[in-house]
Amino acid sequence: MSGQAPAGSENNAGRSAAGPRCVAIVGPFQSGKTTLLEAILERTGALTRAGRVTDGTATGDASAEARAHGHGVEPNIASCTFLGERMTFVDCPGSVEFLHEMRAVTPACDAAVVVCEQDERKLPALQVILRDLEEAGIPRFLFINKIDTASRRVHETLSLLQPASRTPLLLRQIPIWKNGIAVGFIDLALERAFVYREHAASEVVEIPAEEVGAEREARYSMLERLADYDDALMEELIEEIEPPRDQVFEDLRQELREGHAVPVLFGSADRGNGVTRLLKAIRHEAPGVAAVRNRLGVAADGAPLAHVMKTVHTAHGGKLSVARVLRGSIKEGDVVVGSHGAEARVAGVQRLAGAASSREGDAQTGDVLAFAKLEGIGTGDSFGVGKSPPRAVASVAPPEPVYTIAIATRDRKDDVRLNAALQKLTEEDPALIVRHMPDTGELRMTGQGEVHLKVATERLASRYGVQVDRREPHVGYRETVRSKTSVRGRHKKQTGGHGQFGDVVIEVEPLPRGTGFEFVDRIVGGVVPRQYISSVEHGAREALGAGGLGFPVVDIRVTLTDGSHHSVDSSDMAFRQAARIAMAEALPKCQPVLLEPIQSVEIAIPSDCMAKATAIVTGRRGQILGYDARPGWDGWDVLKALIPEAEMGDLIIELRSATAGVGAFTASLDHLAELSGKPADAVVKRAGAMARHG
Repeated sequence: MSGQAPAGSENNAGRSAAGPRCVAIVGPFQSGKTTLLEAILERTGALTRAGRVTDGTATGDASAEARAHGHGVEPNIASCTFLGERMTFVDCPGSVEFLHEMRAVTPACDAAVVVCEQDERKLPALQVILRDLEEAGIPRFLFINKIDTASRRVHETLSLLQPASRTPLLLRQIPIWKNGIAVGFIDLALERAFVYREHAASEVVEIPAEEVGAEREARYSMLERLADYDDALMEELIEEIEPPRDQVFEDLRQELREGHAVPVLFGSADRGNGVTRLLKAIRHEAPGVAAVRNRLGVAADGAPLAHVMKTVHTAHGGKLSVARVLRGSIKEGDVVVGSHGAEARVAGVQRLAGAASSREGDAQTGDVLAFAKLEGIGTGDSFGVGKSPPRAVASVAPPEPVYTIAIATRDRKDDVRLNAALQKLTEEDPALIVRHMPDTGELRMTGQGEVHLKVATERLASRYGVQVDRREPHVGYRETVRSKTSVRGRHKKQTGGHGQFGDVVIEVEPLPRGTGFEFVDRIVGGVVPRQYISSVEHGAREALGAGGLGFPVVDIRVTLTDGSHHSVDSSDMAFRQAARIAMAEALPKCQPVLLEPIQSVEIAIPSDCMAKATAIVTGRRGQILGYDARPGWDGWDVLKALIPEAEMGDLIIELRSATAGVGAFTASLDHLAELSGKPADAVVKRAGAMARHG
């Protein structure tokens, strides 16, 4: 039967039909992901010459922030054509502070290439990435980079890397060594040897005689693994029958797609070695968009549908929604509806290549393209042609924030521009959270770490011309009272017309921690008329904003016991003011005490880092509650502790430094605890100085 199959279908030989593919390139920080993308683009002719990350000439990491920090801070997208098939690669950041970008991209990808190296220090980060892909059900290849500088034999490397993956690693190649340098490889499925050529496809050679024994042993080991899920292959191995090559490739394809194995290839992205073999493995073995639809529960038939992987606001083109078309065709001018009901008209369709773009007529099934001006449709949303909102097929919740700063514009005239810019930044990056704190008047920015927030403030300046100052946020100190007192508060003011008169007697006393505020009315005989009682309560509540120590007051009872009024001059405002006067006098007399917020913290760390983590916690006045194995994570523990909020500021920085960058925590307010002595005096003194200086 002639003709091409629909995009995303597969033929009987196990190869995907011609059509767009989407592959994520992921891996630990500085493992060579962007360099691999450059090598792929050069090998496929999309680039005449590969750029270099160190020179700032790479297609990926093209933003000013990425080049300033020396690593990716957002996904970079580029397409190429290999053996007649279009492939789109999404180069994802490797820093733990930007892993949420990978999590938003991968659900719509056909497969992922996990780039790693022979560095045991990066194993925890590799484990985190592989776990994310496993839980999302993404087929994945492992590409061991920098084989040209390898210090371990490949089987030693496999033993080193296997603990990072719950799925068995399946070695597909063995290197050919010459004077301690990998000069080529033997493909175990093809049973062919190749020697590397600089920035060119490898050359086929005879398998060296001295490697024949190693090749047979490694190939048999690969076939044994495949036979775990293929009874016919197992019988052939037992009977010492050489299996047909087509059967071997079909098994490799099935093992990858069903999540039974992770194929392991190797090479040198910097030299372009191993790139063609990786591309062929992707082309022949990775599933297509049909499998993505199945994984996401999307029917093959129906109205055109796409999933937004990333939102970008450009300086001149406005908002771009980078999306994978899962079904049908979407073109410029189409009216689409998002999963939250927003309608928008597609103002343009563009193909991205790093920072560059080119206009496309339409987007077909499997394409990854940028759609212009889809207002109201954000990252993680789905959109389709039609009147009914489609469901969001792959929403990914943003990670828990672990680092916070307070920001303020250097020029107050920029406040309006700041709000508009922050709205765009948070739409681009759902892990970036901005909150206004009513108690302190602060504008807080929270995210995944110091660099994450630094990049955000750099973008405010470079993209939107808004300069902001950063500082540590205020700690949520509170105060309460230890003793009871009774005071009178009188407000009397005579003016030309009616005067103002309010007179109250109140008792202030402590309540148990966490009770809040209580107001009790014990007026008898109408000395304070009923219509003014609520005004007294309002005045008392207003006075809670700053107690005797200058902090918001909690856990007290205010009882109105007596007072007086004037038939003409009394008013709601007068009694509110009288209550405030009484509270201002009473609170300093009730032995005010400072309360500091204590956070309940759960820290996830590799088990061999437990001693360092406990030292970090105790060094921050923390109380260790205990620890246990992290469920489902071999070699990881969860440490539970109580830590004062004042000590939480840079906890994530120290924790990651002690855990090869992978330590993480969640925190929530547990209780307020009394703080006394010199630490409390220092807090009060510092707060007073800040108040005096605005």
